[in-house]
Amino acid sequence: MNDMRDRLIVGLDIPTVAEAEKVVKELGDTVSFYKIGYQLAFAGGLEFARDLAADGKKIFLDMKLLDIDNTVAKGVENIVKMGMTMLTLHAYPKTMRAAVEAAKGSDLCLLAVTVLTSMDEQDVIDAGYEYDPHTLVLRRAEQALSAGMGGIVCSAEEASAVRKVVGPDMAVVTPGIRPAGADRGDQKRVVTPADAIRNGSSHLVVARPIIGAVDRRAAAQAILAEMAAA
Repeated sequence: MNDMRDRLIVGLDIPTVAEAEKVVKELGDTVSFYKIGYQLAFAGGLEFARDLAADGKKIFLDMKLLDIDNTVAKGVENIVKMGMTMLTLHAYPKTMRAAVEAAKGSDLCLLAVTVLTSMDEQDVIDAGYEYDPHTLVLRRAEQALSAGMGGIVCSAEEASAVRKVVGPDMAVVTPGIRPAGADRGDQKRVVTPADAIRNGSSHLVVARPIIGAVDRRAAAQAILAEMAAA
């Protein structure tokens, strides 16, 4: 299970830093990797991310950057200085190339967001794309590999196919993870922790099944055990 600690990322999808601090304290050394996204980032979470990194935790900063090349590059340069472990960007080729250049020489792993796990085929059509979600994910994975990105964010349903595209070295980070019997929430493409590992995921992002548990540490340990068994 210890080998899985660097592969389980707990999403701190909660409204305040005080609540996030409580979660981190409860989880203790069971969890070494945390995701901070929009909700917490805009409530003091960026400074909290810095503090966690300084305390030796790994931080996945889920900002899904997309802007003109220069703006993305300058943002990435400052995120490198924060000591973050992972950062997400939308998988647009120009954006990825600008970010890769800005992060060159650092340990920051840049992740390309392919298709959000809350989107199904009709959502992709409504957004104006000509591809179904699976085809779009693979196309963007190829573009991320070509751009020199560190990894891919995709549904664990697509992890096996993505792994065949990007090879063994890139990270394949999969949100939308739900233990058997757990509430799916607003996720449409979900997979169990065991299946995600079998499908080729390198990292699993889990939020509600741990954050919403009565015993958060036990919930995290159960997921780690399932990952290790797989």
